[in-house]
Amino acid sequence: MKFLLVFDFDHTIIDENSDTWIVKCAPGRKLPNGLRNSYQPGHWTEYMGRVFVYLGDNGVKEDEMKRTMTTIPFTAGMLDLLGFIGENKELFDCIIVSDSNTVFIDWILKGADFHKVFDEVFTNPAAFSSTGYLTVQHFHAHQCAKCPKNLCKRKVLKEFLDKQLERGVSYTQIVYIGDGGNDLCPVMFLKKNDIAMPRQGYTLEKKISQLAQSLSPVQCSVLVWSSAMDIMSYLKLLTKE
Repeated sequence: MKFLLVFDFDHTIIDENSDTWIVKCAPGRKLPNGLRNSYQPGHWTEYMGRVFVYLGDNGVKEDEMKRTMTTIPFTAGMLDLLGFIGENKELFDCIIVSDSNTVFIDWILKGADFHKVFDEVFTNPAAFSSTGYLTVQHFHAHQCAKCPKNLCKRKVLKEFLDKQLERGVSYTQIVYIGDGGNDLCPVMFLKKNDIAMPRQGYTLEKKISQLAQSLSPVQCSVLVWSSAMDIMSYLKLLTKE
């Protein structure tokens, strides 16, 4: 009996978007209009690349960025939930699939001492250049028309499950916890026995209910959460079975 927990990061584990939070480091805590308006749908990673150049040009250093990022609040109940998962690791494998980046997620999880809860983190690779600028790259290339150019979460999940099967690991159930539009693609990959947990009032919940209304519902069960305590209640039920 082993369960796979798949977490999104922004607005799921943390209660904010890590990429927009970093703007607090910019002069006057805002970006110039030209930069802000340069975002093109599906090309968020490229946009963030330009934001990081702007911060670097304005002398924003790594330690200041790190200090700012570790002030992001976790979602209500999330610290308790991660503590519970950490205490029950023999039952749960736990991964993050996120459109954030390795540097931000690493800082935030290590800052709160929760990095050991997660077996793997799949996100856009980021690093500081020799000149001290943060740079970010696409996670992978894919053919999915539904997803942003840099990341198809379904592809990540499928490849992870295939790799685990090769190691002889299969899961009783997959629990997918997320909030955003880019979480719909992996949720549609889940099977009847799996469960999707969209955050209440966010895009993923709305998209799942639109599918149900158009009579093409997702295969898996759906359980909406507003606090991570709702997720913990469900996991406690699983552990009792």
